Amino acid sequence: MNQVITPPAPKNSASKGRKWRWFHRFGSPAWVYRFASNWAPRFGVVAGVLFLIGLYQGLVVAPPDYQMGDSYRIIFVHVPSAWLSMFSYFVMAVAAAIGLVWRMKVANITARSIAPLGALFTFCALVTGSLWGKPTWGTYWVWDARLTSELILLFLFIGFIALHDAFEDRRTAARASAILAIVGVVNLPIIHFSVEWWNTLHQGSTVTRLDGPTIDSRMLSPLLIMFLAFNFYFAAAVLNRLRVSLLDLERKTNWVKELVHG
Repeated sequence: MNQVITPPAPKNSASKGRKWRWFHRFGSPAWVYRFASNWAPRFGVVAGVLFLIGLYQGLVVAPPDYQMGDSYRIIFVHVPSAWLSMFSYFVMAVAAAIGLVWRMKVANITARSIAPLGALFTFCALVTGSLWGKPTWGTYWVWDARLTSELILLFLFIGFIALHDAFEDRRTAARASAILAIVGVVNLPIIHFSVEWWNTLHQGSTVTRLDGPTIDSRMLSPLLIMFLAFNFYFAAAVLNRLRVSLLDLERKTNWVKELVHG
């Protein structure tokens, strides 16, 4: 009697299966809601602790700058805000692209949840940059390449929100806003490399340099802590917004009814 021999599965098939299983889990509103409920408070607590440490070190421990005095301390808010303005747009565009390709409503909701936060970080970066520019450049605003491209980023966030709210049909709104988000990604390298491509007033990078940071370690330490604080706050805020949006979208489903009646 002949035996049927089954060829062994590839060694990496199990790991690939686990990756796709995680991907499909994020397509489940109920699973994402539980994930957000578990991690949002934890991220929020970590963000609060890091904010306290970073602000104390930045405002009290760090020494004054030899040229700008104490006015440079605005970087502890301005630089993380500017970083998150670009990072949040990139994450929003990725989520929107996933929703566009795989039609995952959780991905679309994630992109919509990120947009107002990204607009807030971008607005904060522009305002703090203007306040910093007055003592540094002698003016609140110039049509500098980086400032202008950052302003365009704010308009992209606002355009994404407005376009998403312009359609009654959720699928059409998600598709149109996703296309705008994906096209707008081209602005991110312009913001990042603008100080290298053009002669601008904005200073170059002092932290992410191949030859090492040029900023004093007593200033660098609180700056990195504030980076972490802003990122944990961003994660907590997105997850909280995501929870509310999922409950609103899924309010007629069984898992939400079970959650409410408990």
